[in-house]
Amino acid sequence: MNKFIVTAGAALAVVVAAAIGTASVRADEAIHPVKTDGLKPLGTTWAKVNPYRGNKLAIKIGADAFNQNCARCHGLEAISGGIAPDLRFLPEGAEGDEWFAYRVQNGSVRDGRVYMPKMYPTLSQETLWAIRSWLDTVRQDN
Repeated sequence: MNKFIVTAGAALAVVVAAAIGTASVRADEAIHPVKTDGLKPLGTTWAKVNPYRGNKLAIKIGADAFNQNCARCHGLEAISGGIAPDLRFLPEGAEGDEWFAYRVQNGSVRDGRVYMPKMYPTLSQETLWAIRSWLDTVRQDN
């Protein structure tokens, strides 16, 4: 009986280790494409500030895009459960836009670990600014 428990425990440890090893996902595999029909095309040169701020269509697209691509880490409605930053507290205006644009273009890597993958160019600039437009609507003061 004890031998069986040890063997079963070892087997479980192997299964858990295998699952953890396959749990990391490349950004281009985990990101869902978003249709941005109706938004002004922005091209490849990044805007310095959000060109869609206050745009109702962008806000709608951004809400859907956030829920499909960002909520698994940043939380539903951008209310973080502690895994990733709570994006409701991004600074307003150009300051928040600058941080947002930097992070979605470069991701976040510390000590060789990817905490957030690069979202661009897998998601378009239009999609990402639409997400920022939606985040503006749920923003909270610190």
